[in-house]
Amino acid sequence: MATVPVRNDRRIVLHLDYDCFYASVFEVEQPALKSQPLAVQQKQIVVTCNYEARRRGLFKLQLIKDAKRICPEVVIVLGEDLTKFRDASKDIYLFIRSFIWGGRVERLGFDEISLDVTEMIDYNIGLLNPNDLTRSFFCLDQKDPTVGFTYDATSFHGSTHPFREGCADAPRELSSLEMRLLVGSHLMGHLRSQMEYEKGFTATGGVHKPNQQTTLVPPYEPGSDGTESNVTQFLDNHEIRKIPGIGSRLAQKLRIRVTGESTSEKKVTVRDIRLYPGMGPPLLEKTLGGPGAAKGIGQRIWGIIHGVDNTEVLEGRDLPTQISIEDSYGRGRLDNVENVRRELIVLTKSLIRRMRTDLLDKSDDKGQPRWLAHPRTLRLSTRPRNAPETDGVRTYNSNRISRSTPLPSSIFNLDESIDSLAERIVRDHAMLMFRKLHAEKSGWDLGLMNIAVTNMVESAGDQKQSSGRDIGKMFRQQESTLREWTVQEPVGQPHEVSSDEPVGLEETTEWANEWEDGDENGDGDVPLLSVECPLCGAAIPHFAQQAHEIYHASDGN
Repeated sequence: MATVPVRNDRRIVLHLDYDCFYASVFEVEQPALKSQPLAVQQKQIVVTCNYEARRRGLFKLQLIKDAKRICPEVVIVLGEDLTKFRDASKDIYLFIRSFIWGGRVERLGFDEISLDVTEMIDYNIGLLNPNDLTRSFFCLDQKDPTVGFTYDATSFHGSTHPFREGCADAPRELSSLEMRLLVGSHLMGHLRSQMEYEKGFTATGGVHKPNQQTTLVPPYEPGSDGTESNVTQFLDNHEIRKIPGIGSRLAQKLRIRVTGESTSEKKVTVRDIRLYPGMGPPLLEKTLGGPGAAKGIGQRIWGIIHGVDNTEVLEGRDLPTQISIEDSYGRGRLDNVENVRRELIVLTKSLIRRMRTDLLDKSDDKGQPRWLAHPRTLRLSTRPRNAPETDGVRTYNSNRISRSTPLPSSIFNLDESIDSLAERIVRDHAMLMFRKLHAEKSGWDLGLMNIAVTNMVESAGDQKQSSGRDIGKMFRQQESTLREWTVQEPVGQPHEVSSDEPVGLEETTEWANEWEDGDENGDGDVPLLSVECPLCGAAIPHFAQQAHEIYHASDGN
């Protein structure tokens, strides 16, 4: 039997899951909706609904017509435009991150975040007064000891699994790990209450929804007498698909391994997998590995079904590493070039709006937006449906195919309308990539199209992740300081271009030739073409032209 994975008990990681998030966004906008059954529609499906609707028999992934039949009074709102969900998610994320030391807050989709609060917990454990735990103080700011909240350190905030009574003699009754978990539970409770008070959203910490939290307490390892750990007891009865980190494709492979059937209706639990003869990392690697699988997937899944995930919580980023827009389509929706072009324009419009929302800094002192980052690659992906088998059954295809090309600099032009930009980018770039993916002129059976910008290069600025100082900002400050001593040039004379203006790669014929095959996955580095400086003859990358001109101007050569 394979050994139980080793758990890192030094870390304290909190997990927040926002309650029925899409519906909550509408409820925050219109509080009157909270008392009504509310469903969010995408295409003809209920993608989520509030708890009032669930009490009346509605559920996620239900057909809209069925939802109306079951609950005629249901309020249905359209949720195909994800802008408001994305904006609300980002706002909550930034709010929660402002509390966490070190910024180790990682977003998992729109409605979940993981927080590594180890440093905060260890610091506050040292502040506990064992003579009066009922009036403990949690310090939220190391520089200001008055910022924080009071709490009772003799009991957990929220529920525990298994249930545990409060313990007035906590330092003597609880282990060091348990005490750290107890303090962490109070931080979780504070974050949830602040999120509800300041933003209007409720969240669950743990498994008991809605708006509750649960701490899974030790022992985390099997007992010497053979008793199972609390983790194993909790996980064993869960269907394998419900375990975070195990999607539908992995669950199907595990189901086939255990039952021998691909479409089995039999419930396959974590216990079924864990106790399957010979099960362990090698067999999981054989079952789940192969082309496209993550390296070491067997060991990782073996850890997950034992409740062990030592993956580091990454420090939060102010900017995304890529921006991606996609949509799924029913059969027959994309059956000719014109339909594909029309849908690509819709996706590209959304992509440009996202770029202007996520990548523009509008706080410039002159009111001129500045690009915080410049993606370098435009990627198009599609997901064809599998052809029916001889028995007529059509299996699901989860594999995507992609083509990439350098992102045209025109996309950074804020003077051009989004509609006009999208039309041009689809005509000159996206459709060319599509024809390389699908050479035939019609008859495609595509279930999904995705358009994305990748290979993000952050502009110079004062942010932690920026690649350098914001030179433009420095010059503006210098201009303001030295204004009264500056000799003004006559109107009409040549002037330097501000480094705040978008710096994009130029569109050239050489690009089209050089990138004819593209970067299939959009992951590789895109070489930067260079131009010759007319003054010194040096080969200068396009993005560095302005800085090089400034160098010549300051040097006087």
